[in-house]
Amino acid sequence: MKKLDKLILMSFWGPFVITMSVVVFVFLMRIMIFYIDDFVSKDLGITDYAQLFFFFSLITVPTALPLAMLLSSLMAFGNLGEFFELTAIKSAGISVVRAMAPLFIVAVAVSVFSFYFNDRVSPWANLKGYSLLYDIKTTKATLKIKEGIFYNDLPGFSIKVDKKEENGKLKGMVIYKHSNRSYEVGNTEIILADSGRMYSINDNRYLVIELYNGTRYTDEVNSGSARPAYISSPIGGSSVPNYSNFSRNSFKHFRLTESLSSFGMKRTDEGQFKYHEFMKNISDLTSTADSLRSSYNETRKNLVAGSQQYYSYNYREGTDKTLKKGPWIDSLLVKPVSDSLKKEILMNTKSAANSMLSYTKSQKDYLQTKLKDATKYELEKHHKYTNALSCLIMFLIGAPLGAIIKKGGFGVPVLVSIIFFILLYVLTNQGDKWVKEGMLVVPVGAWMANTVLFLTGLYFIDRARSDSRLFEKDVYIMLIKRIKEKWASRFGKSQLIQS
Repeated sequence: MKKLDKLILMSFWGPFVITMSVVVFVFLMRIMIFYIDDFVSKDLGITDYAQLFFFFSLITVPTALPLAMLLSSLMAFGNLGEFFELTAIKSAGISVVRAMAPLFIVAVAVSVFSFYFNDRVSPWANLKGYSLLYDIKTTKATLKIKEGIFYNDLPGFSIKVDKKEENGKLKGMVIYKHSNRSYEVGNTEIILADSGRMYSINDNRYLVIELYNGTRYTDEVNSGSARPAYISSPIGGSSVPNYSNFSRNSFKHFRLTESLSSFGMKRTDEGQFKYHEFMKNISDLTSTADSLRSSYNETRKNLVAGSQQYYSYNYREGTDKTLKKGPWIDSLLVKPVSDSLKKEILMNTKSAANSMLSYTKSQKDYLQTKLKDATKYELEKHHKYTNALSCLIMFLIGAPLGAIIKKGGFGVPVLVSIIFFILLYVLTNQGDKWVKEGMLVVPVGAWMANTVLFLTGLYFIDRARSDSRLFEKDVYIMLIKRIKEKWASRFGKSQLIQS
């Protein structure tokens, strides 16, 4: 390896590692902020968050690689141009294309790595990450009781507290305990207490409720009894059932212990998420898309045969194996038809038409669903390739742009990189949208963004080879000045001719 190649590679790897880390962190924070409402009030451990961050960091890598490649290559050649190192390289007879050769090899290697990552690691990370996120979202919030409001998330209980003090003591507690027959006979147990406190034990697996100076009302009737009326309680003005068979016990100290197992996170079977296209590799995507296409074509093929059941009269098959009109129309026209028969015929006709319409709509919806699903899987398969190749295309844009702009650091390169990355994102989404709407075939829509940016990269390489001053302000100032001079000269000549 020549010293020139080492110089260019050393100027590339530093910005690449930093940019990659920053981009992954930014995308990770964007995802975390988007789902922040699902994390709050959940009793999650450090292990759960570490796993979630790890999986979603892997998910963001395919998106971050093209942007990191664009920004780091632009910064590398921008720094070389800003400190006149690129000028020295050119003066030594080495072309810009030759100077890009070592980074081109790196870009190809990154593209190969990105393809492997998209095909093997990303489906696994998506499956693990989103299944874990689903489990977190469906986990109940931790026990948080507000003053004056009944808390009903603890199974079998409704708890209200009049006042919460700073030392953890609770004033004016009302606890309604339900059973499986609560909808038939109401609350089976009601506890009223002047004060109490709540805490968890055994690694938050059990909740302890300690109550002081209160009364406990217990329902002793059978499940067939009617729902009671309520009367005022002597403690705090709360209501208690007016059962004649209620037992009443006063206490100075009473303790309840209940399991918090329903608040723990339960892992869902990951097989429930494998249907999604993001959870599949190229082989699975191809197999699923082909199966859906086959089902779509088979259904279309059988549409005419399936619709025959809704017709009272059919076409007949001729001797030459072609369909010809039967003689039933002429024979029906010459027969006398009474009003009652005519009404019956119209009713049967309307019923047959409605049945045919329903059949047509259901088959149309079925075919559209099959086609839409097949298109999604085919798009994702193509994006396995386009995402990988976009790393190389972003290098073809970033390296010549850095040589043209001759600005390093995180100023202009970041601005230019964001512009082209947004362009890549917009064109990709627009192509996908047109494919899903049936305006473009899948390969054209999937590769539209890469094609446009690849041609843009070739244009910038050509400008860099000819030492173009494409982004220098004085070039456009002089151009505008020449246009004004030509306009003034032509305008002046026309005035002389008119005079």
